[in-house]
Amino acid sequence: MPYQSSDKTRQKKDAKRTAMMQAAVRVFSAKGYHAATIRDIVSEAGVAVGTFYFYFPDKETLFVHLYEETAQFLLQAIQQATQSRATLPQQMKAGLQAYVNIAVYEPAVVQLLLVGGVGAVPALTVKRVEFRERLTLIWQRPLDKALAETYILPQNTRRTAEAFAGAFDEVILNLLNLPEAEQEAGAVIQELLQFALRAAAYTGGN
Repeated sequence: MPYQSSDKTRQKKDAKRTAMMQAAVRVFSAKGYHAATIRDIVSEAGVAVGTFYFYFPDKETLFVHLYEETAQFLLQAIQQATQSRATLPQQMKAGLQAYVNIAVYEPAVVQLLLVGGVGAVPALTVKRVEFRERLTLIWQRPLDKALAETYILPQNTRRTAEAFAGAFDEVILNLLNLPEAEQEAGAVIQELLQFALRAAAYTGGN
């Protein structure tokens, strides 16, 4: 009978990998991709260098895995938020709330996705395009529904969603540079919501 690792062993391995991934997010966010080293990451995670190479062959591979998992986390949070509401204002507010909450409480995640590794990791180019496409579609779906219900004026919802994605990212990145980001979060959500409804020419109710 082939050897099978116990549940406890697998849990320990998963915990080490998770610790490294979380540490890597913090290190890449603080130092940038080029300056961050594998030693920085394992030191932050409290694991041995050998443990790193058990999971990843090099820093670039780790970064790509990290980007994929982080993107999935953010996209899922925003998508679930928008899908839990019925009207365009409710959907946009819920999605923005989810996005801003992650930005404020897990700023390294947003920094990694929006600015981390830009131009530094060639293997990330396709992943970044996929992330931007999925994010745009998340903002487009509520617009398509509102258009079908004639709650917004006729428009190219794809272009509107692309504008939303770029504008939201820019404002949220600027929010993270403020010393009192958490205190400003509520106002930013409301301001972005009003911007989005005006930009989409929303004519419906609440």
